[in-house]
Amino acid sequence: MLDQHELFRSVDDQTVSETKQPKGHTVHIEGTALEATEVFAAYWRFAAERQRMFLKRLQGSNDPALTDDPVLSAYRFTNSYRASDRVSQFLLREVISTPKQRWNDKDLFYRTLLFKLFNRIETWESLEREFGELTWDRHSFDRIDGFLSRRKASAKRNYSAAYIMPSAGSAFGHKSKHANHLRLLEWMIADDYPRRLRNCKNMGQAYDLLIAAPSVGPFLAYQFVTDINYSTLTSFSEMEFVKAGPGALDGIAKCFKSTEGVPPEAIIEHMALYQDRYFDLFEIDFPSLWGRPLQLIDCQNLFCEISKYARVAFPTVNGSSGRTRIKQKFAPAGRLPLPCYPNDWGLNEKINVEFGKK
Repeated sequence: MLDQHELFRSVDDQTVSETKQPKGHTVHIEGTALEATEVFAAYWRFAAERQRMFLKRLQGSNDPALTDDPVLSAYRFTNSYRASDRVSQFLLREVISTPKQRWNDKDLFYRTLLFKLFNRIETWESLEREFGELTWDRHSFDRIDGFLSRRKASAKRNYSAAYIMPSAGSAFGHKSKHANHLRLLEWMIADDYPRRLRNCKNMGQAYDLLIAAPSVGPFLAYQFVTDINYSTLTSFSEMEFVKAGPGALDGIAKCFKSTEGVPPEAIIEHMALYQDRYFDLFEIDFPSLWGRPLQLIDCQNLFCEISKYARVAFPTVNGSSGRTRIKQKFAPAGRLPLPCYPNDWGLNEKINVEFGKK
């Protein structure tokens, strides 16, 4: 695992080339010169324009043309900040920070993982309608397994298509994926994960704990630790740790002609640390999240999104996945509700003041 502090020290002060031309741009990371493609400059333009689209919707714009970018206006992409996305906002509002906010550590962990294992709002809402308040002491494997099996039999989707969940069948032996995932959640609680996570000193330790669970791989462990960190169970900086997922690896491959052996996590850290320089370099006015810069998780996600964007905008630039189409179309849905973020980010009061909410 990367030593984050060593990585930060290894990036010298001369990492940004002086040229403003997207082609031929050179980026120095860990003492290695990486030649950037035209997608590298597009990464920064994409981040700014996607954030502007989010803010326009938040301010009540109903104009279907939220952007002049033909790719962004035609296809669906996640927000520049992961926590602003619809599923993350639901997790924050309805799963973690309900009005009473009375959850103990075990309930916080149970509710967060029960939601994220399926990562689908409709599944959570159907479970609440069927069983009421979802807490560990009310948990019943047989009842939830039976309910989800009936949903599946009636052709209702239990899982999000955002990413593929491993079946965990080899670990827990059930035929249905959802039954194995319920057993995984039970296994984690039996192994005292809520207490052990609270005792972790940094995000890297928490990641190591999560990846040690049966069937939880690197990508999933990083997603889980990020989501748990939205709660009060942990309070790590999102600049402490990053793990590149498959989509991010594809995006990195499109942004650079070769990574020359530089770890993808080092590249993501470089992007986060030097974002202001790159926005200045390419003369981009980036509207941050009420003063919060892009974090490691956001830069990781942006690599995933630019890999999709480049399939249409830069079809001749090859990545590592071989994918050539974007499946989801963009359909603006009007004004967004006011977002909320973890309290320790210090953003909620700023948002309430700006929009006149007491």
